[in-house]
Amino acid sequence: MKVILLQDVKGLGREGEVVNAKDGYATNFLFPKQLAVKANEENMAVLEEKAEERRIQKEKEKQAAQDIYEQINGKSFELKVKAGSGERLFGSVTSKEIAEEIGRQCGIEIDKRKIELSENIKEKGEKQISIKLHADITATVKIIISAL
Repeated sequence: MKVILLQDVKGLGREGEVVNAKDGYATNFLFPKQLAVKANEENMAVLEEKAEERRIQKEKEKQAAQDIYEQINGKSFELKVKAGSGERLFGSVTSKEIAEEIGRQCGIEIDKRKIELSENIKEKGEKQISIKLHADITATVKIIISAL
């Protein structure tokens, strides 16, 4: 029996896929738990409509990421932090602090999880940081760490 999956089902497929399931499995497990619906014409039309909505949403997200990329790529941001003698800082600069500083200077919100740091910054100086805004869009910014 052909069914449209409403959620990911381990061993069967991912949400939105049209798959073949055994009749008993579909009627006794998938349908009662609302994990799938029959793949008839009406449900296929709904699936196509949802796929189009998802495509439009992804396009909007990519365009928003492109706009942010154009605002921040190649720019420098200075963070002033407490530092001891020499190059060492008291504590470290985290991706959260970097995201807050970029947000403060550019007026945009960046998720700290999108900032790619191999480790927290513990010394003064300049660092090149990558920010993965979208699957195919990665911005590079320069972070300048200086003492208060």
